[in-house]
Amino acid sequence: MNIGMLGTIAVLGIAAIGSAIGAGTAGQAAIGAWKRNYMANKPASFLLVIFAGAPLTQTIYGFILLQQMLASKMDPALLFGAGIIGGLAMAMSAIAQGKAGAASADAFGETGKGFGLYITVVGLCETVALFVMAFTFGAL
Repeated sequence: MNIGMLGTIAVLGIAAIGSAIGAGTAGQAAIGAWKRNYMANKPASFLLVIFAGAPLTQTIYGFILLQQMLASKMDPALLFGAGIIGGLAMAMSAIAQGKAGAASADAFGETGKGFGLYITVVGLCETVALFVMAFTFGAL
């Protein structure tokens, strides 16, 4: 068995686990904000879906990196390490993004203000995963 192949699938799997955790966290806050709006007979903003769905992109980055890793001629042990560490870094980015998205959904749902500021912070968490993907491309 080629240990490098374990690393290539790990990058996707671990990133997806982080995406699921992050989307679940932000989604719970969005649902809570919608409930509060409905109870107050206020309109519920669809924009909260953006906060809930933002962590899903790390799964896409994991898949893109998987494709590059499959084409790589890197030593299998290094490929394994790159997959595990890259996947963990993307997962942590998604989890942090989910937490930021949850706070954003709560704040925006309550006030209806500050969307641009909130999405900026959510985007900063996203940047970590983009850096991991780009820098790992360079290493491959």
